[in-house]
Parts: sequence; structure tokens; C-alpha cells
Amino acid sequence: MGKYKNLVSNTVVFALGTFSSKLLVFFLMPFYTRMLSAESYGTMDLVVNTCNLILPVVTLCMAESVIRFTLDKAYRKSEVFSAGLAVELAGYAVLILLYPLLHRVELISEYTLLIYLYVLTSFLRSLTSNFVRSLGFVRLFALDGMFTTITTVGFNVLFLAGFGWGVKGYVLATIASDGLSTLGLFLILKLHRFVKLGSIHKKTIREMLRYSLPLIPTALGWWITNLSDRYMVSYMVGLEANGLYSAAYKIPTMITLVSAIFIQAWQISAFSEYEGEENVRFFSNVFRTYCTFIFMAASGLILLIRPITKILLAPEYYSSWQYAPFLILAVSFSCLVTFLGTIYNAAKSNGMALVTTFVGAAVNIVLNVFLIPKYGATGSAFATFASYFIVFLIRAVDTQRFVKVRMAPVKIAMYLALLLLQIWVSMTEPKFGVWIQVAILLLIVVMSLGYIVFFFRWGSDLLKRRKNPQEN
Repeated sequence: MGKYKNLVSNTVVFALGTFSSKLLVFFLMPFYTRMLSAESYGTMDLVVNTCNLILPVVTLCMAESVIRFTLDKAYRKSEVFSAGLAVELAGYAVLILLYPLLHRVELISEYTLLIYLYVLTSFLRSLTSNFVRSLGFVRLFALDGMFTTITTVGFNVLFLAGFGWGVKGYVLATIASDGLSTLGLFLILKLHRFVKLGSIHKKTIREMLRYSLPLIPTALGWWITNLSDRYMVSYMVGLEANGLYSAAYKIPTMITLVSAIFIQAWQISAFSEYEGEENVRFFSNVFRTYCTFIFMAASGLILLIRPITKILLAPEYYSSWQYAPFLILAVSFSCLVTFLGTIYNAAKSNGMALVTTFVGAAVNIVLNVFLIPKYGATGSAFATFASYFIVFLIRAVDTQRFVKVRMAPVKIAMYLALLLLQIWVSMTEPKFGVWIQVAILLLIVVMSLGYIVFFFRWGSDLLKRRKNPQEN
């Protein structure tokens, strides 16, 4: 019960600290889509995602290594943090030398300086917040997430509505917010105490790099899977189409937001319980319950996709709803892929994570080349789903080497078949289509009743134990 209690406790803390603020950003989509035209929104999306492409290369994914090694009692926390900071600053120095090359990329050349500032503040915040979380300050980590989101929204309102800075204002808002977050965490916890660059051992850096380096191509592979379609849609169809496609991608983030909160807590539990005696049962119970709620959420979103799009996006963006159903399915499987990825992280074995990521990236590119010219952005959405689904299949088999998670494959196949049928109904609009979708959602809920009952019984038992600690 202790391991479940810790998982729930951490999840609740992250949820209270970040969900409301993340939800605030989500419901500000009408503001963003009214302040930015579809073309400007597409440009902004390219700039931000270019930064996300650069970040893992520059930082060598040391932020992920910092959280894993800080939780390992064999390493001094100051040495881990210092090593991560030193490597990331060295990578940024190399990036500065490449400024003339980056400035030549036509689509983003106007924003090169902002890209550099974005990358700097982003990796400093990621490194700092990951270190704070691994130190056990989960409440502070959650509060920082809330603070960062609120300041991002505030700066966006000021820069977009107040100053009318458009794309530049959107990017500057993130830069300012990340900078304030990093400064705040340093001051509150006096993190300068952990910066001891002169005491770093080469062995520690080598071991951290051995863990993080495979994550670089993995991160690039995810970039290809997630974001290459934005570039391909921009070049093949146009920036306006990419703006609509990017806006449609915001709808599935309702699932991603909730999943990300859980995964933050799950990482800590997975690392702590990986070598436990009952790790198979623990991992299996958590995976199947997690899977259940992901697919129920996906069905609910597909059912409500049109009214949600009408409410959240400006009228100019309404036609983007047609791209969302396959993106919802893609995000659902990306959540499962991320869950299985934590098993590789816990085992400190990221080689196959890299291989599976690039398989997905290759599938995505090939399908995009064939589908976008014929089906436009809808083809790209299907390609994204197909790539995540294939990665899920491979990881579901391969991760059995580390933890033999009992995944209920027949039930997952039934969920997928029902969701594909629901997508077809949503996009073809047959007679009584809405009621057919409602029936599909209810069927998925009925199929999931066992896991739902397990979740609430377990939660009820946990509350009773908290009220009567003497029974523990």
C-alpha cells in the first residue's frame, strides 16, 4: 500500500499545483487564436518547435540525467547538479558559434535571437526544476509550475494584447517566465550551494552522459514524429494549413496535461520500485488503470470535438476539428509509449528506447510523404497515430525484458477498434452518428468497469488508512 500511497500523494500534489494553471492556458486558446492569424500561429508553432529541436542537442539531455542520478544515493547531489550545469553551458557555447548557420533558415531567420534566448532560459529552468523535484521538494516543484504558467499567461496578455507584438510577443512571454522561474528556485532553495564546478569527477560526467546520450537521438526521433509533420504541412500545403493543424493539436493536449501530471509522479515511483519484490504486480496494476482512463478520455474528446473546437478556437480555426480525431488517438498511444519509456529509464537502459523512437520517426516521415499530398493535414494526423501505435507495439514486447507488465492486449485491441469506429462515425457523419458515438463511449466505460472499481476501492481504502493511521 505504501508504494501506491506515494504515487497518489505525488500525483495529487502535481495536480493541485499544475492542473489548474495548465487548464488556464488551455482555455486561453480563444485569446491566442484571436490575437494571431492562422498564418502567424503557424509561424509561432515553427519557431517554438525549432527550439524544441535544438534543446536536446545543446543540453545532451542532461536534465533527465540529473533527476535520475540525484535519486541514486551513490552520487553526491552537488556533483550531479554541477555536472549537468557544466555540460549544458558548454553545449550552449557551441550553439552560439552556429548562429550564422541558424540565421539562414528562411522560415525562422527573423526570430534567431529569440530562439537563442528561448533555448537558454528553457534548459536552465528544466535543469533547475528537475533537480528540485529529485530533491523531494514536490510541492515547490508544483508551485513553480503554477507560477510559471500564470506568468506566461500574464506576459502573453501584455505582449500580445497590450503591445501587439504578435509572434515575437508569444515567444518573449515564455522566455521571461522561464527566466523568472529559474531565478526564483535558485533564491528560494539557495541552489548556488550545489554549484561546485571544481569538484566534478570525470567519472560522474561519463556515467551521466552514458545515460543521457541515447536520449538525444530519442528526443530528436520524437521531434520527427511529433513535429516534422508541421514542417511538411507548411511546405506542402502552406503556413495557414499548419496554423489550423497546430491549433487542432491543442485539443488532444487535454489528455496530455492530465497524463503529464501523472507521469511526473510515476517516474519517481518507477525508479524507486523498479527493483522491488512486487514490481510486476505494481507496474501491471498502474498500467492497466492508466490505460483505461486514457482511452475513456479519448472517446469523450472525439465525441465532443466539434463543440470544444467552436468554444476554444476563433471561428477562423473551426475547420481544424477534422484533424483532431486521429491526433487524439495519436496522443493516447503517445501516453502509453511514455509510460513504457519510464521502464527503460528505471532500468538505465535507453538503447531500445532510441531504436523504437526512430522506427516511429521513419514510419511517420514515409507516411507523411505519401499521405499529405493526397489528404493534406488529415493524412499527417493519421501518420502521427500510426507511428505512435507501432512504437507502442514494439515497446510493449521489448520492455518485458525488464518488467513483465501484464497489459491485457485483447482489451487494448478492442479499445482501439472501437475508437477507430468512432473516428469514422465522427468524420463521415452518418444518421444517428452522435448516438452511435455515445454508445461507443458507454461500451468503453462498461469494458473498463473492473479497473474503475479497482481504482475507487483502492482510493477509498487509502483514505480510510489515512483517517485511521493506527491500522497501518
